[in-house]
Amino acid sequence: MQEIPKGANVSLTALSEDAGAVVVSLGWSSASGAGDADVSVLLLDENGKVRDENDFYFYNNPAAADGSVQLLGKVPTDNGDEDRISVDLTAVPEGVARIVVAASRYAGARFGDLDDLRMTVADRSGEPLVGYSIDDAGVETAFIFGELYRRGEEWKFRAVGQGYETGLAGLATDFGIPVLEDSEGPEEAEAAEEAELAGEGRPAEATAPAEPAQDPAAAVAAAEAPGAVPAAAPLAGPAAEAAHAEAAAPGAVPAQTRGRSPRTTRKKVTLPKVAKKSLAENESWSPARLFPVPSLKSDREREVRATSVLLSVMAQVPEFGRRLTAGFGAPAGRMQTFTEVSLPHGDTPRRPDGVIRVERAGKLWTALVETKTNGNPLKAEQVQAYMDIAARRGYEAVITLSNDVALEGRPMVEVKVDGRRKHKVSLWHLSWAEVAHQAQMLIRHEGVGNAAHAWLLQELLEYLRHEQSGCHGFQNMGAAWVPVRKGIEDETLGLGDARTVEVVESWERLIRQVCLRLGGELGQKALPVQRARRGSDPQARRVTAADRLCADGKLSAELRVDGTSSVIAVSADLRTSKVRTSVDVPTPEGAYPLVMVKRLLKLLDGAPADLHVESLLAAAPGTGPGAGPGSGPRGTLERLRPEPGDLLPADGSAVVGFRLSLLKGMGSTRGNTESGFIRSVDDAVERFYQGVVAQLGPVEGRGGRRG
Repeated sequence: MQEIPKGANVSLTALSEDAGAVVVSLGWSSASGAGDADVSVLLLDENGKVRDENDFYFYNNPAAADGSVQLLGKVPTDNGDEDRISVDLTAVPEGVARIVVAASRYAGARFGDLDDLRMTVADRSGEPLVGYSIDDAGVETAFIFGELYRRGEEWKFRAVGQGYETGLAGLATDFGIPVLEDSEGPEEAEAAEEAELAGEGRPAEATAPAEPAQDPAAAVAAAEAPGAVPAAAPLAGPAAEAAHAEAAAPGAVPAQTRGRSPRTTRKKVTLPKVAKKSLAENESWSPARLFPVPSLKSDREREVRATSVLLSVMAQVPEFGRRLTAGFGAPAGRMQTFTEVSLPHGDTPRRPDGVIRVERAGKLWTALVETKTNGNPLKAEQVQAYMDIAARRGYEAVITLSNDVALEGRPMVEVKVDGRRKHKVSLWHLSWAEVAHQAQMLIRHEGVGNAAHAWLLQELLEYLRHEQSGCHGFQNMGAAWVPVRKGIEDETLGLGDARTVEVVESWERLIRQVCLRLGGELGQKALPVQRARRGSDPQARRVTAADRLCADGKLSAELRVDGTSSVIAVSADLRTSKVRTSVDVPTPEGAYPLVMVKRLLKLLDGAPADLHVESLLAAAPGTGPGAGPGSGPRGTLERLRPEPGDLLPADGSAVVGFRLSLLKGMGSTRGNTESGFIRSVDDAVERFYQGVVAQLGPVEGRGGRRG
């Protein structure tokens, strides 16, 4: 990969012959793990202005109808997460001369508070072409990272690195997007939003929003509004009272459990959250399904059926097919899928489980698909054969699909690549959990083109969730789980035991799957938090975590829902067999302590009675700049409700926040059964988010998005 300084430019065609479609990545890290920013893309004409408002792509308008731009969202990396954007340069309209890639922060946060600001551009095979770092960010609240621009018949990349203290509003104004004044308020958007929220709990047929709501100008104005609520706000002011009132209202859904549909200029269809009443006489009546599964007897049958079901839906629902393949370098075009295709390979032809072909402007993009179900592992020999076939036949990719979850920088199978071959073949992996997540995001939150497409995705989800499908995602902690757990219980596990690293890797995969499931329910990305600086060795980090597991018997992780700054901590104590989930809620400065406690308890009116609440006290003088808050009085919600004053320290120490924690019994077996460890962690996180975090109401005031 070529590194360039700020202000430099480079030809993408000179760097790769496969630069017709690129994936742009914006990354940053945060010491607190909660730093975040919103990515946006602007298509500009020769005059440096957007042609119309549809040339502005952001979280409420994530994809172009022609497939030229698609925001892929955040993906976890070894050092945190990064935002990725798929840009099909062959599909960009002729009138577009420049593609600007930018990001903005909200609630008064600045880019100077983030570390390791970086942008990279990769070709369709995933090979990084060019990158650069920004090391001079300060008070800016919006930043242009870089731009792709035409020069004759080729596309070039320029490292811009220009910041705006005026935030998204200043950036948008520069490129011809009108910005509403704060006092005006986008009334049409609010009306459409209220109509949407009012109808969410109503049993109905597949519904489409009646009007396109928030336009870019409204989104910019809302994002820049001075009244945006920071993370500390749940305990103070009218916003807290409103959040509680909404959460307590009969039949209302807590704000953070409602996934807002990304608004676009086109009507989108989603399925109702509450199904219509069944006409069956009793529960033994099974509804007819498009993709039946009970007759499946063998793993081979499951693999064949699962591949056929998935690929057929991808071809019939363009949004879904594009969503799954855009990050793999596939262009935006007509997709056709095939199963059980026989391809020559030496003396014995090979039959990959599936083939995906996309046609764009007379050119073909082809990927071979290898599928596994249940706990069956991918076989290196099979994948290697498909990589060789793809290279010889000029195909672009091989996609593996299984229940396992890939770790960044850690291939699912080891394959050899012949460097002498001019044609490059990229190897990608999808988990069945990721497939289910993307389907749920489309039909529950973002919407698809018509009701038939929504129904197809719903049938796909029903198939994947069936106990006989074998497509349930990560479901086995591995052979090392039981001996490590018993070694911790017996205190016979020693430092440096290689099995502990295996358990840590399985734990990392589990947390990534938990994030997928939680994000699918909420309609927003949920991501694991890494507090490591970019460039640190992920394997060294796992070894350190394995040593901590040996020392204290705990597996720990943190996760964050996109658009919020609250970090949820998850800890599994193998000695006590308990799973702890917790979140810290900061308090506003200058508030009366007892009033803060009462407001907190009022917000938690619907939370479980066994919720543990602990006061966090200001660090003692002389403890150093990195010292965290001290522990204060604590108790369960049931005990504190009649006596809120018990949460205040007797010596009058300053309370800087509260820690809310729930404990749940930990499953012991390595699988995903009712008594399994995986199920217990998944249930613990879901119970904590829905029962506690959602009760706190909106955490952030980011424009155009609630929850």
